[in-house]
Amino acid sequence: MSAAAVDAIAPDVDAVAAGLDDQDYLADEGLLTALFLAVRLRRPLLLEGEAGVGKTEAAKALAAWLDVPLHRLQCYEGIDAGEALYEWNYQRQLLAIRLAEAGGRAIGDDDLFTREFLLPRPILQAIDHPGPRPAVLLLDEIDRADAEFEAFTFEALAEASVTIPELGTIRAAERPIVILTSNRTRDLHDALTRRCLYHWIDFPPPQRVLEIVRRRVPGTSEPLVLHAVDAVGRLRTLDLAKPPGVAELIDWVAALAALGIGRIDPETAALTWGAVIKNRDDLDAVEARGAEWLVGADA
Repeated sequence: MSAAAVDAIAPDVDAVAAGLDDQDYLADEGLLTALFLAVRLRRPLLLEGEAGVGKTEAAKALAAWLDVPLHRLQCYEGIDAGEALYEWNYQRQLLAIRLAEAGGRAIGDDDLFTREFLLPRPILQAIDHPGPRPAVLLLDEIDRADAEFEAFTFEALAEASVTIPELGTIRAAERPIVILTSNRTRDLHDALTRRCLYHWIDFPPPQRVLEIVRRRVPGTSEPLVLHAVDAVGRLRTLDLAKPPGVAELIDWVAALAALGIGRIDPETAALTWGAVIKNRDDLDAVEARGAEWLVGADA
């Protein structure tokens, strides 16, 4: 499947909507358009939004629908180039040296710095993917990495190539489809955002949330899902440090279903806070309001 074949699978936004729907990923028209352009223009797409609204899942669903490999780089403070691009397998190199010495053979750099001893990391894996299908590269939570690392990774992505001094330059046979996500823990550099397509993912409206949860936790009773959606909507009106997203809502419904709970009452809500509230200060704020407020007067 060449890039042209991928383009044929995604001739328009409606095709993207149908393809992601097949992967049980529901998105609004804005996100669908952004993903379509990322595929057709092969421009990096930066997805921002609160944690848990489906940024990472969008990349996973896109790769699954296109039936292409997904290479994910989880960013964090202190991540370096070796974890993003490549490293040399020093243990194998040392073993090769010892075996050569034991056999009375000479071994040089040309023998040690070859593909056999190369450990490709996500960016190189995506660039070096032989095709004919272009890989999807996910740079997850790029805002958690240092600004220097952010600039470094984008330079490699802009050229769709990586230069390894011992081997030369490796260029992509098919430029990867690149998705970056950010929770806005810090502002990203203009040099990055200017070169990316951009989309902000909002917490979806109640009806779409309802359908998402139904798909992700099949067999759950509709009253339970409706009640959980309403309760999370109430939680999101509070000034929480980490307001619950769709991911937390899905976890909560799954936990309630596993416990055999068909409707949320103050007692069951208090027992299952851990599935939906992930911050001590937020928990204190919710408990101060009372579980009765969360589940509504009719609970």
